[in-house]
Amino acid sequence: MARSGETVRQADWRDELLKTGIRGKAGQYIRFARLEPLAGCRYLHADGETLPNNQGADSIREGGAARTVQRVVVSFGPDHAPLEQRQVGEALEEAHTLVPQPKVVVFAAFQFDSEAAKDIDETNWPGMTLLKAQMNADLLTDDLKRKRASNESFWLVGQPDVAVDQIRKGQHTGKWQVEVRGFDYYNTKSGDVESGGEDKIAVWLLDTDYDGRSLYPRQVFFPMAGSREGWARLARNLRAEIDEDLIEAYRGAVSLPFESGEHRRIAVKIVDDRGIESLKVLELE
Repeated sequence: MARSGETVRQADWRDELLKTGIRGKAGQYIRFARLEPLAGCRYLHADGETLPNNQGADSIREGGAARTVQRVVVSFGPDHAPLEQRQVGEALEEAHTLVPQPKVVVFAAFQFDSEAAKDIDETNWPGMTLLKAQMNADLLTDDLKRKRASNESFWLVGQPDVAVDQIRKGQHTGKWQVEVRGFDYYNTKSGDVESGGEDKIAVWLLDTDYDGRSLYPRQVFFPMAGSREGWARLARNLRAEIDEDLIEAYRGAVSLPFESGEHRRIAVKIVDDRGIESLKVLELE
C-alpha cells in the first residue's frame, strides 16, 4: 500500500530537503526558500517555494538573475518499499485541487515501482512539471542530523529516452531491437526538460519479456566501460574465453536482436554515472 499522511521520519526528510535541496545534472540544484507540511492532503506531504533561479541566498543578495519563484509540492515514498502507481495518481488528484496550482510536483522515494515511474515520466499536465527524486539510503539512519551539512540526499532522476523498433530486413527480420539514447533531464535554471546523451550511462539492462513484476536482465551493456572493464573484466576474472566482437557489442547503446516474449513487453533499466537508476517499460505492438 502507498503510505499516506505523517510518519516519524517524514519531518526529518522535509528538513533535510529544505537544507540540501535536490541535486540535478551538472551541479544544478533545486533550492527551497521554504518547505512545510501540507495540511488537508494525504498523498502530498510537503508544500514549498523555490529560491529565485534556484540559487542560494548569497546569489540573491548579489543581484543574480532571478526567475519567478515556483510553488512545489512533494510526495514522499515509503520507507522500505517502492513508491507505487496508486500514490502517483492520488497525489496528482490532490495537486489538481490546490490553489494556486503548484508548478512542480516532486515524487521522492528510495525506489520507484515501474508503473509509477512510467506515469510520472509520461504524464503531460500543462503548466505543471512532474519530477522523480532518488532518496539516499542515509535518510533511513537515525544519525542523519549529525551528517546533514555534507549530505546530497536527494537526486533528480532523468527520464530514459529509449526506442524499440522491429527489424524489417536482413537475417533478423521480424525480431526487435532497442536503442538507448540517454536521459531527458530537468534544467533547474530554465525549468525546461532537455535531452541528454548516452555518454553518461554506466550500465543498462534489458528484459526482453517483462512480466510486470520483476526485472530479468537478458542483455546487459556497459557503455562507459573501457577495454579492460565491464564484460571483459568479468571474463578475465572467470578465466573464460571471450568473443571480442560480442564484448564490443555489449559496450554500446543498441541491443542485440531479440524475439518478442509471451508478455510482448520489455523493460529497460538504466544506471547513470551517478549511480541513479531509472526504469522504462515499453509494449511491443
